[in-house]
Amino acid sequence: MSTEHFKVYFNGRLVEGLGEDQLRSNLHKAGFRPEQVESLLAGKPATIKRGLDSQQALVYQRRLEAAGLLVDIHPEAPVGESAPAEPTIQPEPEPELSLVSIEEPVIERPGYDGPVNREPPVPELKPATPRRSEPVVFTGQGSEFFGIWIVNLFLMVLTLGFYAPWAKVRTLQYFYGNTHVDGNSFQYLADPWVIFRGRLIALVAVIVWFVISELSLIGSLILPLLLLPALPWVVMRSLQFHAVNSAYRNIRFDFKGSYGGACMALLVWPFVALLTLMLAAPFSLFKSHSYVVNNSLFGTMPFRLKLRGTDYYVFFLRVIAVGVGCAVLAAVLGKLAHPMLAIPVGMIGYLALFGYFMAGLTNMVMNATVLGMHGFESQLGKRRMVWIFLTNSLLIMLTLGFYTPWAKVRMAAYRASCTTVEIHGDLDGFIAGEERRASAIGQEVGEAFDVGISIV
Repeated sequence: MSTEHFKVYFNGRLVEGLGEDQLRSNLHKAGFRPEQVESLLAGKPATIKRGLDSQQALVYQRRLEAAGLLVDIHPEAPVGESAPAEPTIQPEPEPELSLVSIEEPVIERPGYDGPVNREPPVPELKPATPRRSEPVVFTGQGSEFFGIWIVNLFLMVLTLGFYAPWAKVRTLQYFYGNTHVDGNSFQYLADPWVIFRGRLIALVAVIVWFVISELSLIGSLILPLLLLPALPWVVMRSLQFHAVNSAYRNIRFDFKGSYGGACMALLVWPFVALLTLMLAAPFSLFKSHSYVVNNSLFGTMPFRLKLRGTDYYVFFLRVIAVGVGCAVLAAVLGKLAHPMLAIPVGMIGYLALFGYFMAGLTNMVMNATVLGMHGFESQLGKRRMVWIFLTNSLLIMLTLGFYTPWAKVRMAAYRASCTTVEIHGDLDGFIAGEERRASAIGQEVGEAFDVGISIV
């Protein structure tokens, strides 16, 4: 039986929030020599270790991340295929950070001319489960969700909106429970009473703002500036609350983003984009997505976004090209045929731009997101997204809103049908993180003031 091997690869990124002195100390304890530590701190990509099975690679990834290195796991070429020879550099062993029964980390990098040592013998490797694709399946029905939706609507009207937290939880539980991967559904575990308390605080904040606005015009302008530093905290707590109350196979998700990272993603980079007349907007979006994805976990395994800022610039240039092309076409037809033709052509162009942006951005982010050795694939169709959005909107208007349950189910089913999970090994191999509670205040304040970070 063939054995699938993996390598642990350092992509040049370090864990946020650790100082350089702390990182240097951690890496020394991990067994890296001084020149290797400086190379890693400089962000030079390198292969840390080769010839590992799936479980060994996961152990390396966790321990190296604890030391401050963000690493990826890549499959190696099958045995028998030729691969370029590379020198191997082994750090001095240190007992303080032992990788269980796995040998200490080594760095492999082409072109290194320092002392070369042989690796210790690789332990016997267990065969890894081959890669397989598992589709995301949504089993919800519009008529079924209509019963939940209409009861929620009736009780919200009857209670003057106070039933909203319970309505929200019931809705999310329905959509989570009908979304399946590998034969198992997701779970939404939030307590409506916790959300209710958070919503009361949001309501009080809105009332205070309204009263101050009525009493003083200057106060109504100053108050948002005073509350601006609280916005990153609100978003951070919102993401954390949503994550820890979501689960799959009884393993909860988590979010470890810091307040400083939220400040950068929500305040600093958008402000830089404004100062540069939106030239930095793609990079600002990249930093926002990186903050959300790179700080999210499934159990103790972190997600990683394998994109760069340049990828966002290329995507935005394509979007701009589509928009300019549609505008030019509308102008030419209006000039040569009839001016009124420019209106429908312009509307079609706007819809094409909308579909390209929504579907294209979703596909780009999903296809570049990894969870350990597992990956994701999204193949949303741009024209199909526009068609579903248009017909849903039209039917909701024609039915005075009663088509809303079918519209939500239809969009969820289409998104699921275009998404697959690329699985390496066994999903049960993930270790569940400790279940901990997070306040719902951040989520509900964020919802009341319409703030947050949306990926797609």
